[in-house]
Amino acid sequence: MTDFLLLAFIFLVAGVVSVPIASRLGLGSVLGYLIAGILISPLLALLNVDVVSIQHFAEFGVVMMLFLVGLELEPRHLWGMRSQLFGLGGGQVVLSTVAVMGVAMMFGQAWTIALAIGLVLALSSTAIVLQTLNEKGLMKSDGGESSFSVLLAQDIAVIPILALIPLLAMPDLMDTATVIADGHATVEAHASDTGHGSDDAHGDDDHGSSMSLVNGLNGWQTALVNLAAIAAVIAGGSYLTRPLFRFIALAGLREIFVAAALMGVVGIALLMSLVGLSPALGTFLAGVVLANSEYRHELESDIDPFRGLLLGLFFMTVGAGINFVLLFDNLATVIAMTIGLMVIKGAVLFVLATVYGLRGSDRWLLALGIAQAGEFGFVLLSFTVASSVIPQSVADQLLLVIALSMVLTPALFILFDRVIAPRYVGAASDRDEDEIEHQGNVIIAGYGRMGTVIDRMMTAAGYSTTVIDFSSQQIDNLRKFGARAYFGDATRPDLLAAAGIAQAKVLVIVIDDEQNITEMTKYAVANYPHLHVIARARTRHHVYHLWAVGCRDIIRETYDSALRMGRSAYEAMGVPHDRAEAMAAAFNETDRRSMITLADVFDLEVPPAENEEYIAAALEIRSGWENDLYKRIVAIRDGTRLSESNEGPETDAQKP
Repeated sequence: MTDFLLLAFIFLVAGVVSVPIASRLGLGSVLGYLIAGILISPLLALLNVDVVSIQHFAEFGVVMMLFLVGLELEPRHLWGMRSQLFGLGGGQVVLSTVAVMGVAMMFGQAWTIALAIGLVLALSSTAIVLQTLNEKGLMKSDGGESSFSVLLAQDIAVIPILALIPLLAMPDLMDTATVIADGHATVEAHASDTGHGSDDAHGDDDHGSSMSLVNGLNGWQTALVNLAAIAAVIAGGSYLTRPLFRFIALAGLREIFVAAALMGVVGIALLMSLVGLSPALGTFLAGVVLANSEYRHELESDIDPFRGLLLGLFFMTVGAGINFVLLFDNLATVIAMTIGLMVIKGAVLFVLATVYGLRGSDRWLLALGIAQAGEFGFVLLSFTVASSVIPQSVADQLLLVIALSMVLTPALFILFDRVIAPRYVGAASDRDEDEIEHQGNVIIAGYGRMGTVIDRMMTAAGYSTTVIDFSSQQIDNLRKFGARAYFGDATRPDLLAAAGIAQAKVLVIVIDDEQNITEMTKYAVANYPHLHVIARARTRHHVYHLWAVGCRDIIRETYDSALRMGRSAYEAMGVPHDRAEAMAAAFNETDRRSMITLADVFDLEVPPAENEEYIAAALEIRSGWENDLYKRIVAIRDGTRLSESNEGPETDAQKP
């Protein structure tokens, strides 16, 4: 128990200290965990800790992460990704394998070894990439969704890779393996020496267990068992989980629900492991099946803390598992191999991204984000050594290449954030902007969550709209449904002119970037006085900026939703519908008056805390208007109204 507590304390201290510092420096949590692992590596070696076994346990965080990702995807959405999944993802696995294989053969490796190396290094790190994409809010971007498609395709590709590797076995290596085995050691165990501690961390499978439901079965029998397992996961998720969770919910004990959620994830992972499939793939499918379940959000909140802790532990074990003695002995070779691998995979991904229509920063996000090798490479390398495919000396260096490429990945994301992405903000995409053939009475700049609703409302009323958006994929999808949508940068004056801004009656600006919204509003108001400009405001201070450039129809993106929710809360508290409407209207009227008053005195050149006129107006509103508003709302709620002299309330019966 003492050893366990000491080990837990070491990892927790390393994470608690390193990750906040890394985050404050803008390095991200993943790099913080990796650095923490590197720093505690000497201490773990001194304590003779088996890092490899801990890593196998921590890999379950990846399984949980794929389950949570699945919960975010409805089956229809997954089906819509099939082109990217099998085309882009499948192409990446095949082309990266062939490219790495070719380079390995150029350096004198036999074709069987070269092919095995290509298969191992073609896979990328699901854990690092998805965690970083989520942290940076890039998961929903075109590049983020494409990255996810490739990673999912790689998980699927593991199945045929595991079947192919034993067929590449070399007789000479098999003889060597037999000799070593007779000496009471295993080649596979020796592959784990990049970690610390015992060498028998691996068993007969990925996670130290010889249990299997497919041992001794031929190819078609194994395939049938695999299909049956996948069908069981889908059927169980569709028909068994709802009654099970409904039964558990009756107990009213949250900890039992958490235990049931963990039981489901662990059970699915176990089933997938027993039939030789990727546990992450199985839990992902289960998540997709449960995406429409009423228990989805509860499952998400229960699993997420475990996922975060296990992923953090996994990243630390990657850093701690680097064999620095071997690394420094072969420093130039390992660095050259790592850079070469990432350049090859990055080039393959860049070409595929271009072919599949990704442009601008999204193309770079895909190419840089998944250019590394992945955590499953550790497992595959052990498997290739045990199967007498890759020599031990080669495997030792490849283990370092995998770990080093994973450590470098957060740095590539920082490069993307600080150097590449800013170059594409407001700049033209690599895709040529469309020639606008239709000029509507209403121009909608941006087609995200807000633009979609506005376009549908205008179209339903018979008004002609012209939609301009800078997302290539979004525009292509819209055109499939017959929308008059055009690809281009709506902030460009020439594109607005082509869209018919001189004849249009309304310009609705709902693009994402706050600065671009302000600049576009300023241009439209100044140059087209006949035009009614409706601008999206991201924050309260953004309203002041838009007001300052002359816009008078400003919509705060969350304000109306909050107002409606407040009205619903009134009704939930027993206030009649008409009075709830009046109470919300009173609040809205006062809020708009105060907003205009503050916007008139807000000085854009002076920080709010130093703007005395603004502060005085805000204090007056708080002490005067809001106090009056409180009285009005209470009077409306109680069925009374304030008299003109404010001397007291009048009942409904006294109204004229």
